[in-house]
Order: sequence, then C-alpha cells, then structure tokens
Amino acid sequence: MDNRHAGIGMTSQRTRLRMVERLRDQGVRDEILLAAMSEIPRHIFVDEALAHRAYEELALPIGFGQTISSPRIVARMLEMARSGRTIGRALEVGTGCGYQAAVLSRLATEVWSVERISQLVMKARLNLRELRIQNVRLKHADGHLGMKESAPFDAIILAAAATHVPEALLEQLAVGGRLVMPMGTRDQFLTLIERTEQSYTQTTLDPVRFVPMVLGAPS
Repeated sequence: MDNRHAGIGMTSQRTRLRMVERLRDQGVRDEILLAAMSEIPRHIFVDEALAHRAYEELALPIGFGQTISSPRIVARMLEMARSGRTIGRALEVGTGCGYQAAVLSRLATEVWSVERISQLVMKARLNLRELRIQNVRLKHADGHLGMKESAPFDAIILAAAATHVPEALLEQLAVGGRLVMPMGTRDQFLTLIERTEQSYTQTTLDPVRFVPMVLGAPS
C-alpha cells in the first residue's frame, strides 16, 4: 500500500483501527465487515481538504448535493444486508464516491452499483481503480430501475431515502435476499426488506438522515 493509501496522522492505519474499535463499541459485531472497513482507506474517497475527518463519525460532502455516509451507517447497513451470510451478487443504488461499494467488494462475490450523476460515476471509477478493486461494476443509470440484466441479487443497498420500495428492486431481490434502505421524508428510518418464497417481510430499524432518492433519467 502506497503512502496515499496508508495515510499519515489522522488518515493513518492506526486511525482506521480506532474507527473499527469505535464501531465495535457501537454494537457492530460482524468481524468480516469490520476487517473490510479496516482495509479500505476511506480518506481517499473524500476531498483532500476533508481527508483528516474521514474516520470521524460524520457524513461528509462529496459534491453535487451528495454525501458519503458516516462509518456507523455504512457498517449498520452492510451488516444488516450480510446478516452473517456469504453474499453472491449485490446491488448498490447510489454509488456516490464509491466507498460503500469498495467495502461491499470485500463481502460479496460480485457487486453492481448504479449512480445517476455521471460525474460521481467517474469519480467512483477512479477511486476503485486506484485500489485495484475488480469485482465492482458501475453503471450510470436511474437507480429506481435497478439492474434487471444482472438480477437476482442476494443483497440490495440503497444509499438514498425513498418514500416507498421501488417495485423493480423488489422484483430483482433473490428469494432469501435482503434489501436495506432508508425510508421516509422528514422522518426517515432504516428499513429491512426480506424476500421469502411467498412474499416479503418489512422491519423498521434505526432513525437516519439521508439525501432523498431522485426519480427520473440520470444527469
């Protein structure tokens, strides 16, 4: 790992390990997930001026009105999506800067990630390429539509808040699969959808705050 990846001071491996310890203290129990978060240098996914804050419990701006979620929220969503299982195919809706997709790449065999803002797709692609991550495929598209051509998915993660579960994503969730998303407008809650042989179950979890999911064609 070169100096940029390893970081120094507030972006060092030691700081990353302190973040992981904090996540353990906050109740994250998935050691495979925690190992992945200790390996991925979060600071390279944010602007250099914010790199020293990358491992704090903060959501940070990444441009275009979007944010990178706080470490606890990333850990919580991925822990719920994985639920101790090996994930075959995963879909992320809302690539952003690519950080969550990078962590997910350590938890799933294949990752597809959809982003509607073309500049963020380019930024995420550069970040993932720099880390030589090869099992993540990015697509510039409307996330409400998912990726029918690559379905079904064992896990689907939405990184923006919606008022309802997009029908296309329900259809693309494999039987036994888990979909994790923030739901609501002013009051938002992390929501878990599980697909059974006959139907779906829905569980409301923690209160959260995400940018809203935008309908329509990509920009």
